Amino acid sequence: MQHNLVFKVLDVLSDGKFHSGESIAKTFDISRVSIWNAIKKAEEFGVEIYSVRGRGYKLIQPIMLLKKPSIEQVMGEIHHWFNLEIFDVMDSTNSYLMEKASIGHPHASVAATHIQTKGRGRRGRSWQSALGESLTFSLLWRFNGGAATLSGLSLAVGVAIIRSLHRFGVLNAQLKWPNDVLVQDGPQYKKLAGILIELQGDMEGQSTAVIGIGINLKLSKKSLNQIDQPAIDLKSVSVDDIDPNLLLGQILKDLADVLGQFNMSKFASLKEEWMSYHVYQYHIVTLSLGDGRSVTGLAQGVTDDGALIIETPSGGIETFSSGEITLRKV
Repeated sequence: MQHNLVFKVLDVLSDGKFHSGESIAKTFDISRVSIWNAIKKAEEFGVEIYSVRGRGYKLIQPIMLLKKPSIEQVMGEIHHWFNLEIFDVMDSTNSYLMEKASIGHPHASVAATHIQTKGRGRRGRSWQSALGESLTFSLLWRFNGGAATLSGLSLAVGVAIIRSLHRFGVLNAQLKWPNDVLVQDGPQYKKLAGILIELQGDMEGQSTAVIGIGINLKLSKKSLNQIDQPAIDLKSVSVDDIDPNLLLGQILKDLADVLGQFNMSKFASLKEEWMSYHVYQYHIVTLSLGDGRSVTGLAQGVTDDGALIIETPSGGIETFSSGEITLRKV
């Protein structure tokens, strides 16, 4: 079955009301059997649907699907800068744009998807992207400088995401070096969003970044149990339901501002703002390094190129460009 029909049916049901199979079939001029098959396919995607004889079908939880006109309306005039594509199902938005980048796909291309089957995070982790549970998209951005000039890019992207979340009232969203968005939930910090950046190009000359972003919207208990770290969603931290179309449009606006600034003056111009959002600033942390070693000390901020500064117990200052940071339990 084509995914296209499944999402057309879900769009009809997205108002949260009952719709009969007959009325939906008439809408698309197809058989009721085709509608029944589409409903079953939607349930395979994890969508919970009421089926009541004589009344029809109804979504248990309304789903807000991505719609290009709604996103572009939020973006205003700058939507002309972007090449926005929305997919129903794909393996990975980052993989898609990395492949397209190699054959000259245009600058500022965006790929967003309702369902991502093989999403990737940092350090080999997967990113869960079930239908209606996550805002999942990637942005292709070309830079004048080589890959060597892009240090701190993931931190800059984090600044753009925080600006957007704050505009929607999620004022307790903070950043964890180098690329996670956290929210405090009781005594624990939980992950709300993540960033994955992949690069193409030489160390000098022009370079291309594919910036993957995933934001938890409304996670099911099943999805929460499958995530290998404490996680939280916007539904839990926001007073109002946030329309993913409005959120995506706003993030793309803020990314355009931040990446334009980064292209001109690099991360140094965003450093102070980033540190104001850093959840572990001036806390004792442990940084796990890729070679199995770990370093414990006071997080003193970041350098102009985004490296983490740690003051060790002996009073020495060390900087690190990669690693996994955790708050040391005292």
